[in-house]
Amino acid sequence: MATNTVIKAELRTKAGKGSSRAIRREGRLPAVVYGAKKDVQPISVDLVDIQKLLNTGAFLSTTYDIEVDGGKKQMVLPRDVQFHPVTDWPLHIDFLRLAEDEVIAIMVPIHIINEEECPGIRQGGIVNIVRHEIELACPANAIPEGIDIDLTGLELGDSVHISAIDLPEGVTSVIDDRDFTIATIATPSGLKSEEEEAEDAEGVEGEEGEAEEHSVEVEATSQKSEE
Repeated sequence: MATNTVIKAELRTKAGKGSSRAIRREGRLPAVVYGAKKDVQPISVDLVDIQKLLNTGAFLSTTYDIEVDGGKKQMVLPRDVQFHPVTDWPLHIDFLRLAEDEVIAIMVPIHIINEEECPGIRQGGIVNIVRHEIELACPANAIPEGIDIDLTGLELGDSVHISAIDLPEGVTSVIDDRDFTIATIATPSGLKSEEEEAEDAEGVEGEEGEAEEHSVEVEATSQKSEE
């Protein structure tokens, strides 16, 4: 099991806006630790350290160990970060306590791999990413950094569904009632065949015809109402 990054924290003895502003002037960030059926613990953390973690782009999907005043470490997951509306600097963080065997729902990013091994792309197709993140149920101590979407062998028009993805052991999709699409190899309009273009045109004409019929029906209904 990978070792979590340790965030050193100090216990806050005062609450309120005035106290929070004073903490920020000292280069620290007010935060709280909650959950696991324990009392909410008000803390402060180093602003520079947190800014570095935020810059990784995976702050809200990574577990950390909070160490308050040199005491026992507790595993946490950042659940909410409040930012200043003008400067975009972080103002406050909520950390959720976790047990190692706890299963949590979390958004995990996808990583497209082996594009050079995709025949559909070599033929001029493009990768259409339907979902940039997948909501997964993961053990708190085994959250994947990302899920690889392998395009090897995919042809024009092929799709990648969640059922085709080998998820890590103990990890499952939160959406389990359908085999949803993650990505497709789409055909650019310039490469479509005459038959495909004709089908698209028929589809547009059909929609326009339905819209006109609906307009006539609405107008007729309106006239009846006036009568």
